[in-house]
Amino acid sequence: METPRIRAYAFGFIASVLLTVIPFGLVMASRFPRIGVVAGIAAAGTLQVLVHLRCFLAVRTLSDARWNILFLILTALIIILFVGGSIWIMHDLNYRMM
Repeated sequence: METPRIRAYAFGFIASVLLTVIPFGLVMASRFPRIGVVAGIAAAGTLQVLVHLRCFLAVRTLSDARWNILFLILTALIIILFVGGSIWIMHDLNYRMM
């Protein structure tokens, strides 16, 4: 294996471990307000997804990787639709039950 790929894997591994430990530390410290902890967990999760895409899946923004980016955008859109639709349905059902 070439050295730049090993460096990318090592950086990705270290960043992933840190981005996993940070939310645990936020929750275990219990010194921060709840909204701050939730925001920290969401930020660490988002950064971890980006680190995995960049370091392990080798998703780049080059012109030849345009299809990869389009598929990622489509996947994110589908996930947002599913999650948003599920929340909408649960909220509507909760409203109708009250």
